[in-house]
Amino acid sequence: MSSKRYQVFVSSTFVDLKDERSRVIQTLMEMDCIPSGMELFPAMDEDQLNFIKKVIDDCDYYLILIGGRYGSVTPEGVSYTEKEYDYAIERGLKVIGLIHGAPGAIPVDKTDRDPVLAARLEKLKEKVKTGRLVKEWTVASELPGIVALSLTKTIKMYPGVGWIRGDAVASNELLEEMNSIRKKNAELEKLLDSTPVSSIAMDDIAGLEENFLVSGTYRASYDDDYAPWRYQLQLGKIFGLIAPHLLSHPHDELVKEIWAQAIFEEKKQSASSVELNDNAFQTLKIQFKGLGLVDLKYRDSDDRRALHWSLTSTGEREMMRLRVLVARSDTNAQ
Repeated sequence: MSSKRYQVFVSSTFVDLKDERSRVIQTLMEMDCIPSGMELFPAMDEDQLNFIKKVIDDCDYYLILIGGRYGSVTPEGVSYTEKEYDYAIERGLKVIGLIHGAPGAIPVDKTDRDPVLAARLEKLKEKVKTGRLVKEWTVASELPGIVALSLTKTIKMYPGVGWIRGDAVASNELLEEMNSIRKKNAELEKLLDSTPVSSIAMDDIAGLEENFLVSGTYRASYDDDYAPWRYQLQLGKIFGLIAPHLLSHPHDELVKEIWAQAIFEEKKQSASSVELNDNAFQTLKIQFKGLGLVDLKYRDSDDRRALHWSLTSTGEREMMRLRVLVARSDTNAQ
């Protein structure tokens, strides 16, 4: 490993997964990562949740370990584990999901006997599996190998900010050069953001009435293999599916997840996990940018940069046209 160390938040229920958490944390330490978790706070409350959010803010990756329990819940009925997960997604962290692959083999005293909590646990599993690959485990001894492979691949594909010891920092001259490059990049990004779409030559760009073949993969149930899906929709329909979600300025990965689920549901089908082909996603992104409907900007937050989506004024008008219900006159009125 390099001198840079990545911080990983480990989220799970506590009492029933003590051994599993211990093995995961030990593996992270052996990988020169900084594990973060709530070993000191097995009994959760809202004040501690706010503290946890600050800890997650400092992390590069988020690992969720799911066994047979949903966990203690907030007054709203949502478990603290699910709250942590939702916050990590909101922050744009890359998620590593590890779900028990044989629920029936889990000891009864480590499962939820309350049918309401059991149902919420299944919904949480589906949420974690939607839009990403997860790994299954059945015994604690499998976790070190799974964690090592999954995290190594995630770091390679999505390098985090990480931490570097103070005495390992480069010379002042190098830091000044890096800061100068950062400022130039920021200036170039600002220039690109301010460049009007009309200044780019796009005489033959397809309009919203044109059809587009969207594709991806899905699996109907947790035990099935992934299978391909293809679906042809008008660009206007595809835009209408995502437009309302852009009002909250979501990050790039979340847009892809929402889009995959929404487009697939247009086929009137259900699935435990749906993924949108990345090439199709990138094409749609540039298409709607080219049509002047969306704005794409990188935002800084706690030393992280993530691409966020929003609607332009043209996009908002188009969303209203596509999604607002129009009152119809009653032809039978006297």
